[in-house]
Parts: sequence; structure tokens; C-alpha cells
Amino acid sequence: MEFTSNCPIPISQYPHVLMAHGGGGKLMHQLIGKMFLTAFNNPLLETQHDSTVVEWPGGKLAFTTDSYVVRPIFFPGGDIGSMAVHGTVNDLAMSGARPLYLSSAFIIEEGLPMETLWRVVSSMSDAARRCGVQIITGDTKVVDKGKGDGLFINTAGIGVIEHEQKIAPQNVRPGDVVLVSGDLGRHGMAIMAVREGLAFESQIESDSAPVADLVLELLRAGIEIHCLRDLTRGGLASALNEIAEASVVKIEIVENSVPVREDVHAACEMLGLDPLHVACEGRFAAFIAAKDAECALQIMRGHVVGTGSAVIGQVVESSAPLVTLKSAIGANRILDMPSGEQLPRIC
Repeated sequence: MEFTSNCPIPISQYPHVLMAHGGGGKLMHQLIGKMFLTAFNNPLLETQHDSTVVEWPGGKLAFTTDSYVVRPIFFPGGDIGSMAVHGTVNDLAMSGARPLYLSSAFIIEEGLPMETLWRVVSSMSDAARRCGVQIITGDTKVVDKGKGDGLFINTAGIGVIEHEQKIAPQNVRPGDVVLVSGDLGRHGMAIMAVREGLAFESQIESDSAPVADLVLELLRAGIEIHCLRDLTRGGLASALNEIAEASVVKIEIVENSVPVREDVHAACEMLGLDPLHVACEGRFAAFIAAKDAECALQIMRGHVVGTGSAVIGQVVESSAPLVTLKSAIGANRILDMPSGEQLPRIC
């Protein structure tokens, strides 16, 4: 059965920016496509990958940037400082790069306790040391009280690419196997549990973690990787739809194969959320050549950040980009990206 994902509701025309324009869903992609890509158009930007690969006489570098506005700035399993390092390192890893250097810019609200700022800076320093990167440049700005919500952080990162593979959304092809590196949705639910005062038998902790070492291990093993994508804003659903659109393929996912913890399922049900739309900060999807899929899975499960890795689907040929989900009862439905913002300010 063929599916179409055209929405009859005109969601693209808005006179003002909404929170949903930063949520990883359709509105954010329309904003990026119609404004930023149009204004800044160039071949490197058009790849729309987590990091951009730049060639120079000495080889290839990956470059990325990201901003972090999470609320609260401390949460179970992490904080804005460690997450800023992990997120930028992970974006570099999605191009198969070995992360080297970061920049860091702090936008601080007047009145933020110095003790709070030091906790964040110390956490960021510890995370950088564990990830094997150096923070080599930065900037500090202070804004009026009431204008900054405590603390925002921007980071940029540079990494070196030491292999010949071309890892990008446009390289996904029919026959690829889709893997994820662990259980999904914990970061978003850890944030929301704190905000909403939800209590569970065990505390949900963020999955925030660096994944570069795992990616480099796959590359050293000679695994044929066609694409990697970290599952941040918009979660798995947005990531798969972005890749399907870039490569014009159909991605078929099996719901029972997608790892989601029971407490995360329960939290999502309480809040009316789909765990496949919830952001992670230490998980990625990998599109692997079928011949290498089993070996890749074994390597991923043998790594500390990939113990819950699973094969969740495959790529098939299609005349139009599409993502479908086979439910537990065998029915197929379209897995679309969300239109707007389900979980604001979680990264």
C-alpha cells in the first residue's frame, strides 16, 4: 500500500516566529529551508548534515555549531555545560570525524549566582576532558536581568576526518539497514519529569553522552556507513524523515524493534507524547550496508554508550520520500515528523 504524507492544513505562513520554529519539526524545517538556506545558499550548506565536511590541502575537516537553551540548566543525568560538549562532539561524529577543538560562548543573565556558573563551567571542563577535546576560544556576554533566563551557551566544533567514506544523508540507498545506538526518549522525559514534578519508581536520567568513540570504532572496523544522524530535536521521527527526503527513499521501521524503556513509555503516555518524537542527547541512527549490519550491531552493543543498540528497520526504493512504522498488530502507518513543538527548551 502506498502512503502520502501531504498535509491539507496550511502550516507554513506565520507572520511571527513561534516556539515551534525551533522544535525540530515541520515548522523548523520550513524556516530553515525558506529563509536560511535561501539567504546563505551554497553547496556545503545544502548537505544539511549535523556537521559540514570541508576539504583543504591537508585533508578533510568537519565543522559544526550549536546553541543550548535547556531549562532547567541542571537535570537528572546532566546539565547545560556537559550537554553543550556532548552535543557538539556528537555532531562532528555524525560525519565520521574525530573531534579536536571547541569554542564556547556564554550568554549570562545578570543575577545568575556565581556558584551556578562555576558548576556549569566545571562540568563543561570535565566533559571536554573525557571527550578528548580542548575548548580553545570563546566569548562572554551579560544581558539584563529578565532577558536571558539564566544562561545560554553556544559551541562550535572542529574535527578531522581520517577515512575515505562519505557519510551523509544523500548517501542512503535501498537495502541499507537502520540501527539505533540505544533506548530512546530518556533525555526529553528527564527534563519534563523535573518540570512537571512527575514521580516514578526510578528516576529517569538523561541519555546525554558522547558517541564519537563508538563511531570511530565502527570506522576502524571497516563498517560501510552511509549515514549517521543524532536523534536530538524531533527525535527519531524527524531524523528519519530528514534522511528519507534527502535521499528520496522509503524507510520502513518496526515498532517492536525500537528500544524504549517502560518508564519512558509511561511518562510519554502521561504527557500525551510519542516517544519517537522525543529528543535524545546520546543516541544516533546509523544507516549501514546490509553486509555489515550484524557486525556493526555487535560492535555497538560492545561499547558503553551502545549497549542497547538495535536493528529497527530497512531502506527500500521509492519514488517519493516516506517513513512508515509497522505496529505491534502488523498495521502500517506513516511516521511523520511533528508539525510544531512538543517539548520546548530541552536542549
